[in-house]
Amino acid sequence: MAPKPKEIVVPRDKAVFWLDKNGFWHNRHGRFEHPKISAYFHACIRRDADGYFLYQVRDDCIEKVYFPYEDTALFVFDIQGKDPLMLVLNTGRQIPLNPEHLYVRSDNLYLQAGRERIKFSERALMKISDLLDDRDGQLRLRLGGRDYAIPQQSG
Repeated sequence: MAPKPKEIVVPRDKAVFWLDKNGFWHNRHGRFEHPKISAYFHACIRRDADGYFLYQVRDDCIEKVYFPYEDTALFVFDIQGKDPLMLVLNTGRQIPLNPEHLYVRSDNLYLQAGRERIKFSERALMKISDLLDDRDGQLRLRLGGRDYAIPQQSG
């Protein structure tokens, strides 16, 4: 039986990088410029009872780095398909859009998926903009022949 790998855990306040409110990674030098590094970081996001962290296995070691984020750690980066619309998250995970779980807060569109709050990136909003309508001050999503009112939340 192989020995259990050593686990290194870096607490949130010791992380040297963070995720901004738009889904971009930063460190003390500024925003990450290399798309492959950003994509790798996004793909490594996991969650446990202590919060979101980056997970990586190297040699005989598991690394977990809890990181700060300004709004949420999960973002819709792309939208694919038509019926159902599939949301592609920054982690690479795909989930079907449930329009009944959408809401707006501070002029941003979110999806509540269980305990996870997922924010729509600018790119994702552009891709579904033709399905959105603001009638009489109420944002609506037109999907599958139905109109879904998207509630406004304070905060």
